[in-house]
Amino acid sequence: MQRGIAIMPLDTGHVPRWLFERMVKLTRMIVIEMVSEYGPDEFIKRISDPVWFQSLSCVIGMDWNSSGTTTITTGALKQALKGLEKDLGIFICGGKGKTSRKTPEEIQNWAGVLGLPSSSAEALVYNSRMSAKVDSALVQDGYQIYHHNFFFSKSGAWAVIQQGMNTMTQTARRYHWYSEKITDIILEPHSGIVSQRRVPTLNLVAKKSQNVQKISVALVQGGYRGLMKDVRILRRRISKLSRTITIGFRGERSTLLKLENRDFFWHPVLLEDLSRSRYLERILAYLCERKPANYEALLSEKGVGPKTVRALSLISELIYGAQASYEDPARYCFAHGGKDNIPYPIDRSTYDASIDFFQRVIQKTKIPFSEKRRILQRIREKNSPGEYER
Repeated sequence: MQRGIAIMPLDTGHVPRWLFERMVKLTRMIVIEMVSEYGPDEFIKRISDPVWFQSLSCVIGMDWNSSGTTTITTGALKQALKGLEKDLGIFICGGKGKTSRKTPEEIQNWAGVLGLPSSSAEALVYNSRMSAKVDSALVQDGYQIYHHNFFFSKSGAWAVIQQGMNTMTQTARRYHWYSEKITDIILEPHSGIVSQRRVPTLNLVAKKSQNVQKISVALVQGGYRGLMKDVRILRRRISKLSRTITIGFRGERSTLLKLENRDFFWHPVLLEDLSRSRYLERILAYLCERKPANYEALLSEKGVGPKTVRALSLISELIYGAQASYEDPARYCFAHGGKDNIPYPIDRSTYDASIDFFQRVIQKTKIPFSEKRRILQRIREKNSPGEYER
């Protein structure tokens, strides 16, 4: 997996209308040309690459170091392809905030339009849901997912771009997924992660954490009474081993475990996570009743989230010696300037010249004239006169 660092502070500003409309036009040209030359599956592959996505974002005028790099670029892509999805064979679902929750419905709608078998539609919905769950529950890095886009082609290739925010540090982190690179959805599935910096992370998708995954499954398969016995033992150990230290942003105080055994590192589980939480105990009881066959099935169960997998991870490590990974699994080009005038203001005339260039490129492509005329007609409809300010 590609790794790297990019500073992405949370950005509350707005892209000017005149710029966003140009972004949509230029993005449309780029995607049409790429699909014409390489096909829709190549677009899915490239959009899953964090460096390629970052480059595209900067080419259309976004800042390289802003959380809006993700939200605005994916928004421009979705708007650019609106009405052209079936022609291009590319479908974009989801978005920011409440829109992200509509992803399953949008996938199902497109599956109906394409006449996909129900099993294929359900598989796409499942991959969308699980990618969000993995990055919120199995990669516990302090970033809460608030943006989720699911890209797929008519052949079934798919990619995910989602972003999390850390409100304490006021930064964002972007996660990329690509279907062709995934052999196991719960084992190092990312094609890349873009972040401000690497941070202490409970990384349960790392290969190093495979024993934790196995023992977590064995714990719930063994029954509720045995699991709660381990929980009570752990609670007693926690009360003896814990101490309060100052960590985090602006001196936030949290109670963390300080372990006596040199074989263990500190575990990023707050004491409240294993206190007498009725909700946690209900979820553990539910899992023991369901007896999931493997860790992926465990994670996919309704109600299983960060607290549940943290608790099972801590029991696996402190009682059964299966150490988890704490290694952060966490990678940029300007052509027209940046939205916030960095490194220079948007050059509108150059931007428009780039749009015109791609229109001429499409006219010269080696596709049937009727197909070319239809594409150009759709572009003219989208880029109607007076659409943006001059």
